[in-house]
Amino acid sequence: MRDIVKKHLNKINKKEEKILKNNKGIIDVKLEPLVDKVESFVPEGLKDTLNKAFYNAFKLIFEKGTKIIEKSYNKKRIQEKHNFHDFSFRKIKNRRTLKKIDRHAQRSNFINMSISTIEGAGLGFLGMGLPDIPLFTAVILKTIYEISLSYGYLYELDDERIYILNLINAALTTDETQKKYNFRVDAISHNIDNNLYMEYDMDKEIIRTSKILADSMLTSKFVQGIPIVGAVGSIANYRIINKISKYASIKYKKRYLKR
Repeated sequence: MRDIVKKHLNKINKKEEKILKNNKGIIDVKLEPLVDKVESFVPEGLKDTLNKAFYNAFKLIFEKGTKIIEKSYNKKRIQEKHNFHDFSFRKIKNRRTLKKIDRHAQRSNFINMSISTIEGAGLGFLGMGLPDIPLFTAVILKTIYEISLSYGYLYELDDERIYILNLINAALTTDETQKKYNFRVDAISHNIDNNLYMEYDMDKEIIRTSKILADSMLTSKFVQGIPIVGAVGSIANYRIINKISKYASIKYKKRYLKR
């Protein structure tokens, strides 16, 4: 059992290192000059508007929206599947039984990326960049919630919400800032999984994550506000969900194997 866990932890660590070393994909590199040019046309105040929109979306979902998100998937079934595959992995310690734990999370990621792309393209076609912020935030959290359940973790407690917010921060930042958040993600998971006290300010955490999301999507939301052309903004939705889901899958799997 220890050999299997150690082997897969080494693989996960390599994937994590790859993300930390090279957070920008080929598409990001090629689009960067265009993004810089478009940003010069972004009106002052849009970033503040985005900040507030994401902040309000997180507050609303954490206070009232989690139960609504849960209507989009079968929480009990995901938990039952995890428990069954977890039992199988502990009993038959091989790659096949561990892969079954991963499978549902991967399937959910694909569905959620498709949803975010479709709704982004639809509203972008109509020239509506900001109205989809609550929906897009819900898809982000839905993606993380399903990954969380797939590895045997719940997400309702404030400690786990702090963990989730920092997952988003680490997934969407780069260089030293990303390394700082990655370290924070590990520290938070260590405290949670060892029942250690955590001191935090939920409001400040939401403000920080809202700012990072706003920075990540500033250009795409500006473009998405232009009818017809705005459909291109759906690519940003896909990229954001893809980054978050990849990073969250690595960190939750790491937590599971360490446990």
